[in-house]
Amino acid sequence: MGQAEALKTYRDELLRWTEKINLVGPEAKRNIDAHIAEAIAAAEILHPTGDVLDFGSGGGLPAIPMAIVSPNARFHLVEVDQRKWAFLKHAVRECALNSVVHGDRLQRALEKLDPKIRFSLVTSRAVGRPEEWVPIVREKLAEDGRVALFERSPEPPRLAGFPLETAHRLPRGEDNFLVILRFAG
Repeated sequence: MGQAEALKTYRDELLRWTEKINLVGPEAKRNIDAHIAEAIAAAEILHPTGDVLDFGSGGGLPAIPMAIVSPNARFHLVEVDQRKWAFLKHAVRECALNSVVHGDRLQRALEKLDPKIRFSLVTSRAVGRPEEWVPIVREKLAEDGRVALFERSPEPPRLAGFPLETAHRLPRGEDNFLVILRFAG
């Protein structure tokens, strides 16, 4: 399956499932193409490779479109809500992705992983306070690993050992930024 076909499949399945269960809110549903384009723009900035962790994957934005356009990455999607992770597993299968869905809380999902796995990149869109969950993923980051946060401001959260690498304005609206922190461990 090509990227364009996989993106269309994901879009169609996300909208179809959202009619039955609330995967994305009304704004995301109305602007689904812009949200998908934003995820692709983030992938073009980040160039994901190796093992990538997406925390709080929800309906798959941005992780699924990023996985579709990043064939050199293996995405690990962590989502605690059973309905949402059921959709994510469906989307991974339908889009023929090299991705794994972990239906669990972040800490438990990390404990169950192969101890040798090190993430080159961790992504998250508006899930909790990064100051609380980034320290949990620290030991699973590669030496030069990055944390990419989809935020409303270019200001990075204060995280010891994670200086700001850069912040990019994303194409969807004036208050959408990709804030990239580099692990300085």
